[in-house]
Amino acid sequence: MTDILDASPPVGEQPPFDKDKRVRNFASSVEPAVLDQARQVANMPFVEPFVALMPDAHVGLGSSVGAVIPTRDAVIPAAVGVDIGCGMIGVRTSRTKADVDARIEAGHSLGELRQAIEGAIPLSPGNYNTRGNRFEFTDARQRELAALAEELDVDLSHSPKWREQLGSLGGGNHFIELCLDEADRVWLFLHSGSRGVGNKIAQKHIKTAQRLCKMWHIDLPHQDLAYLPAGTPEFSRYLADLKWAQRFAYLNRAEMMDRFAVVFAEWLGADDAGEAERINCHHNYTVLERHFGRKVWLTRKGAVAAHEGVKAMIPGSMGTRSYVVEGKGNPLALCSAPHGAGRRFSRTEARKRFTLEDLRARMEGIEYRDGAEFIDEIPDAYKDIDQVMEDAKDLVTVLHVLRQILNVKGT
Repeated sequence: MTDILDASPPVGEQPPFDKDKRVRNFASSVEPAVLDQARQVANMPFVEPFVALMPDAHVGLGSSVGAVIPTRDAVIPAAVGVDIGCGMIGVRTSRTKADVDARIEAGHSLGELRQAIEGAIPLSPGNYNTRGNRFEFTDARQRELAALAEELDVDLSHSPKWREQLGSLGGGNHFIELCLDEADRVWLFLHSGSRGVGNKIAQKHIKTAQRLCKMWHIDLPHQDLAYLPAGTPEFSRYLADLKWAQRFAYLNRAEMMDRFAVVFAEWLGADDAGEAERINCHHNYTVLERHFGRKVWLTRKGAVAAHEGVKAMIPGSMGTRSYVVEGKGNPLALCSAPHGAGRRFSRTEARKRFTLEDLRARMEGIEYRDGAEFIDEIPDAYKDIDQVMEDAKDLVTVLHVLRQILNVKGT
């Protein structure tokens, strides 16, 4: 296709700023609808130099998931999405498979650990913490977020229970996993974002952008591409609220990880989890960056930052492998990389195609909470993570490959 640039040029080569070639695609398999969405976004007047599609790109609301969108003097709230700051956190520990096996042999099952995790971290949307003082580290994060809200003048009246949401997982494809890497080292791993409070913030600004574009008679290719222009109070307000929500998401993951570490150590009968390394990264967010000599608001909608030397986590689907990576700083991908496997089938379609028995077969050997509510998260509903990583070979270097032995899904 003439308007899709080849993804194969070496790192460092600059693409032409050709108005007819506005999408750079890194996916070896991509739906026509994804390309159509990318073209719509790329042809908006403030998007430059191009939109980059990650190897896991799939259709989203307004813009594709797996799209990296650079904008000058404008932001598109719906492109960031409703789960502001959603992302991954992983902790490499000094513990090994031998430690886990020894504990199991001593009569402490992985099911026991899973139940302890579920007891420490609320899992479902709308299911919040009822005890704010259970963990000593929670209060400092709540106070930091309260101070930041006051500093940025963020109105949180729409979410009076935002403190109770801190340290909760949510639903959908959010998860907690105990994993082993290629050297049989134990990793603690989880996926979540800014929860209900981030959703409320996002919805408020999406509606504001749509209202303003309608009032200004701006012809949009899709209502979910409504934008806020720089220089307006609404633009400044969104950026302030966005900064707070992204920090909430980052600390929410850190809070859950600390709780995970506590219950894992207790299950091991140890003083601590033996944390050796921690990686915490967003994959739904907007940040000011410089690309090809120009400052842009870079929205990564389902993509991680992959600047040279920057580490990130790329999860597979339930029951498959995940990856710890280091960015190569590829400018043609706007220094970005995929955020996961990416869906092949919608949740509705997955439920039509697969059964509970299919899920059980795919999860054999992994401790997880069995139930028909997880059928739409079966690995077959997602793209092949190994193909995604092959497509990403010019974007990241794989440092570790993780295989899960325990999975806790949000419901």
